[in-house]
Amino acid sequence: MGEVVISIDAELAWGYHDLETVPDRIDDAREGWQSTLRLLEKHDVPATWAIVGHLFLDACDGRHMGHPLAPTWFSCVPGLATPHDDWHAPDLIEAVQSAEQDHEIGSHNFSHVVMNGDDVDRAVADAEIADSVAAARRFGIELESFVYPRNRVAHRDVLAERGFSCYRGTRPRRWYEDTAVRPLMKLADWSPVGFEPPIVTPTVDEHGLVNVPASLYLFSFEGAARRAAKRLGYPPVVSVAKRGIDEAVEADGVFHMWFHPHNLLQPDGTERLDAILEHLDRRREETDLTVRTMGEVADDVLTSQNK
Repeated sequence: MGEVVISIDAELAWGYHDLETVPDRIDDAREGWQSTLRLLEKHDVPATWAIVGHLFLDACDGRHMGHPLAPTWFSCVPGLATPHDDWHAPDLIEAVQSAEQDHEIGSHNFSHVVMNGDDVDRAVADAEIADSVAAARRFGIELESFVYPRNRVAHRDVLAERGFSCYRGTRPRRWYEDTAVRPLMKLADWSPVGFEPPIVTPTVDEHGLVNVPASLYLFSFEGAARRAAKRLGYPPVVSVAKRGIDEAVEADGVFHMWFHPHNLLQPDGTERLDAILEHLDRRREETDLTVRTMGEVADDVLTSQNK
């Protein structure tokens, strides 16, 4: 019996904190968060919300003196949480908690520090993870699942020591990705006759953590090529996601989709996710396909291993 997992990188402005160029849509990232909740409710789909820990805070002095990267790293975000604030968002977290769907709240680090960075030693990694755990506990949440910023997996030993049970691993590489035919095959993957995105098998690593690898980023085929395909009546990402869901019906594994709430603010973003969730809901009703959170998948794997 196959399973579908949806994980959400919920970061607001933190996702671009270290970059020079920030998309204009980040100014409306809160609306993307609310739109995501509405669509998940419409189709009764639970998800793992990997939330940046700083967003749990009601206020911040911009210093965080106990953090190894402070105060410079946090100097741009002092203040109180407001309905328009992209650095603190307890109201949005409460909205996830109060949803009818049994969403899981996981971690996306405390301030979106990329964990394999040159300046990220074990002390920085531990501060990011420990501060996330502490912030979530203020809401009565015990974190179990972790999504690495920019999918840069590192310091897994710290995750295990801080009580996490699983993380989102990287997507399995295609056979062609290190060959000369990569550009052509990548384009073919998004065609109507392309390959199904991978059905993944969660595994336990040497630290006792369950790796729940990604299968498909729902906003990974953009730009002119996507627009051209849509004009021809073929929505590439929706079609590939549907193929993955259909493959999961027959598979003994996991089809793991992910995205950011602010992705819904780009052209056709809401329409795209709505179509994918509609197909998922229909296939769930027609078959024994289930939708699980990362934490639920990890619990099953660890329970099976300990039998």
